[in-house]
Amino acid sequence: MQRMGSVLGIRPEAIDEYKRIHADVWPEVLATIEACNIRNYTIFLKEPENLLFAYFEYHGTDWAADTAKMAADPKTQEWWAICEPMQAPLPTRKEGEWWAQMENVFHVD
Repeated sequence: MQRMGSVLGIRPEAIDEYKRIHADVWPEVLATIEACNIRNYTIFLKEPENLLFAYFEYHGTDWAADTAKMAADPKTQEWWAICEPMQAPLPTRKEGEWWAQMENVFHVD
């Protein structure tokens, strides 16, 4: 299992809507997340900086294949089309990233 964290900006005017839609995520999107070996997925909001922090645990063996599978799912694409205009990717993210990946520097159970 690999613990993963990422960060992304959110447009201040979209925060209420982002919270509303994430209070009732579509079942097909949740099923795709699970099918892609992602567990314990959590998104946190930090205001007034307007940052989203995502944490999840990856239980698969081929991250590239699982992320490609997720990106190819039509319902997930529909969900992303709603969410992406609300988001503000960090200018410091790596090429090809939407959510900027973070380095895990400490963990304790």
